Amino acid sequence: MSLFQTKAWQSAWWETWGQQKSFRLIRKWDGKVSGLYESTYRLKGLLPIRSLQFVGTSHRELRTPRTEYNTFCNGTLTGAALVTAMERVLERHPWTEIVFNDLLGGSEEVSALVTIAATHRWAFRIIASDDGYAVATKESFKGYLASLGANSRRRLYNRRRLLESLGEVHLENLWPDNPELFFETLNRFHRARWDKNCANEKSLAFHMKFLSRVEEEHGKPLLSVLRCNNEIVSVLYNVWYCGVVYNIQAGFEENFHNKLSLGSLHLGYAIEEAFNCPVTQKFDFLAGEGKNENYKSRFATERYQFISVMLVKSVLFRALYWMRG
Repeated sequence: MSLFQTKAWQSAWWETWGQQKSFRLIRKWDGKVSGLYESTYRLKGLLPIRSLQFVGTSHRELRTPRTEYNTFCNGTLTGAALVTAMERVLERHPWTEIVFNDLLGGSEEVSALVTIAATHRWAFRIIASDDGYAVATKESFKGYLASLGANSRRRLYNRRRLLESLGEVHLENLWPDNPELFFETLNRFHRARWDKNCANEKSLAFHMKFLSRVEEEHGKPLLSVLRCNNEIVSVLYNVWYCGVVYNIQAGFEENFHNKLSLGSLHLGYAIEEAFNCPVTQKFDFLAGEGKNENYKSRFATERYQFISVMLVKSVLFRALYWMRG
């Protein structure tokens, strides 16, 4: 169970993007596992396809905030019992393809899907994989810093002295008092770096719904801003849930100082806060890499993998998909 399987995330996603005419909810979320829906479309504009997917994901039709750690069952089932439970659901609904994005690599669910596909002679294919990174925060922050390479330690922590020499440094959580300022600033930083907004009007509505609802499930929004002389120079979109701080998005002022990596310094402050919180066990960077380097791998103590898989029934469609690559 992760932040992305909460009722808050799943319900906000479905209300924002699930109302397509081609979408039909077939299994609702329960706060522990991902919901399931059917998407219908035409391959090459001709052949009708029924695609079974997790709520929070869209293989071909939509671009939405990424939903990770997707799960089919609640984790209490293993082995043959898990295979039977998953098989029962998959046989209950007609489908042409199944596309399950961002399952945890090496999980029993992935193994169960391989077994089910082999039993029914369905095609099984890994269509994407991505590494994720995290910092275990059970020990001491001092010990964590000592484990880093000299350059990583300097970027994450030691350059604080330089930043603090430039003016008063202050961290602030803009939830719930001023989330509008937070997302305005995040968008401004993203436009400067990527030439586009991080959150458009629709996705912003999703995030506001999610953040307001996750508190009902004992989550804590952490819309962290780093100020220098009262000017916001970096933002981190974090959420604490069940002992984990999830780092969903980030942005910073690129031209602030040529010897400072504001994004890394801000992460250092946030990671230290996670170490100092007795109910926090992990700071999760999630999947993906930076624009110029894989900074997450430099700071992480743990690495994991997400994989996305496709199952296809029909021999005809298998041939068509494989020809497309």
